[in-house]
Amino acid sequence: MSDVGGTRGGIAPWGELVSAALLGTDRRAPDVPVRAGQEPAAALLDAAAVSTVRRRAGLRPAPAAERPAPAPPDPRPELPDAARRRLALLLADRGGHGGSRRGATPDLMELLPQWLAAAGEKGYRAPAALLPALLDAARARTDLRPAALALAGPRALWLARLNDDWKFALRGIGGAAAILARGDQEAVRRLWEEGLFAERVALLSATRRLDPAAGLALLTSTWPTERAEDRLMFLDSLREGLSAADEPFLEKALSDRSRNVRATAAELLSALPGSALATRMAERAAACLQLADGPVVVAEPPEACDAGMERDGLVAKAPAGRGERAWWLAQLLESAPLGAWSERLGGRGPAEIVALPVADGRRTEVHDAWCRAAVRQRDTAWARALLGKPSAAADRLTPIPGSDPVRAESSAAEAGSSRDTAKLLGVLPAEERAAWVAEFIASHGLSDAFRLLGVCAVPWTEPLGTAVVDALDIARDAGSYPWSFSGVMGLAERCLDPAAADRLDKLTARGDEPEDGSPGADGYWSEAFQRLVGTLRLRATMHAELAGQPTRPAGAESRVLGAAP
Repeated sequence: MSDVGGTRGGIAPWGELVSAALLGTDRRAPDVPVRAGQEPAAALLDAAAVSTVRRRAGLRPAPAAERPAPAPPDPRPELPDAARRRLALLLADRGGHGGSRRGATPDLMELLPQWLAAAGEKGYRAPAALLPALLDAARARTDLRPAALALAGPRALWLARLNDDWKFALRGIGGAAAILARGDQEAVRRLWEEGLFAERVALLSATRRLDPAAGLALLTSTWPTERAEDRLMFLDSLREGLSAADEPFLEKALSDRSRNVRATAAELLSALPGSALATRMAERAAACLQLADGPVVVAEPPEACDAGMERDGLVAKAPAGRGERAWWLAQLLESAPLGAWSERLGGRGPAEIVALPVADGRRTEVHDAWCRAAVRQRDTAWARALLGKPSAAADRLTPIPGSDPVRAESSAAEAGSSRDTAKLLGVLPAEERAAWVAEFIASHGLSDAFRLLGVCAVPWTEPLGTAVVDALDIARDAGSYPWSFSGVMGLAERCLDPAAADRLDKLTARGDEPEDGSPGADGYWSEAFQRLVGTLRLRATMHAELAGQPTRPAGAESRVLGAAP
């Protein structure tokens, strides 16, 4: 029964009703009955309602679809009641707070990743009633997916097979992890040979985490038939669990027809100081650096980039504005094992070598190459030596565009430096890393600290948290606006130890405006610190709820924190 062909019972065809609704009844008046005093738009809606009922009533019954199999059981414990209500509140606040000024209210959506991680650590399962909202949140934010799918468990995969909006769960980490957890080798083989590219990358990465040898065997089984762009991504997955057992495969990859695959294989081999490639690079690099009287390091770049060097990953053509020989030298130094330099440079340790002067103004390029080598080889002693004292480090930081809204550039005394201090810091143990950044902030403030804070473990140590808060308070006294430090303030909300909330209460009060300060800045700072303190207390409440502990925020505090009733 269709009314497409013409008017039936005084109701215009469905297509005409839709056109009138889109264009407006002022521009197109549909042929529908209009009661006395009724607006044309209301008459259009009435006609649409009648037409909809008619169209549905005209459908012929069809055989019932096969009922889906029951959802698999999830034996993990249920969330405590307060934590379940908290999750519902966090998922309901998915809209977040847009704009640069957020007021004093905590941003619940930004706390959802921490909540998911904490719930996962305790081994809880997501409530069945909240699974759709949890999957919707994970669909909207890819950073939530691993933790959200882990909390949702096997029922998320069951739901994803019934709703195309959630198909990502079948292709993501959750799908691969579930197959591996079952130990279904046939399913692993089938997914690897027949799955989508994203599914195969997730499967290879998950396999490497569990069993590096099994991951390598999976990759080698289809390597000759893979496309070059796929081989590159698969090869990059070998970073997980990289060891000497991967060397034979990587050596073969040095002869790959794709230049990018060869370069990635060479980079991975150079991260293995005992590999044959690392030995070859050490011999080449040793010919380029020597210790002259003074003592002083003399760097002599290679005269040419031969075929053997290119096979081992060196790129012959230098980037625009870079000398070819200097380019070759930098690549050799970053690929050579750092442990070889002690014998080559008079038995000195990393700190002594870094302190040596370098002739002909090559100090920056030599040290930058060593920085990249330290990151690649995860060499703590060299990273520590190259970082040096935090009080002097600001002069060596590299400008990272967009790293923090405070300042888009830094005063790099070593002109042309390309070192990444944040990556270098990531090589240090967590406590030492936090202490270094705390001292850096105490000496230089927050202008260059955003990326450095991003590599520090959460929650921040007490000295680091104190240094950040003190620097924010100094910026407040200087009369600037708080949104100039929005990046650091956002990190503080997520990373400060919640126990610091009571100590920060005094910062929420409004003070006197500095004479040369920005108008109204102190009020905005008071609001920002209120949000910071409120967020910290909310985080403490969340952890208590997950632990099943009683929480009783009262009055105004309950309204600010969005406490679960």
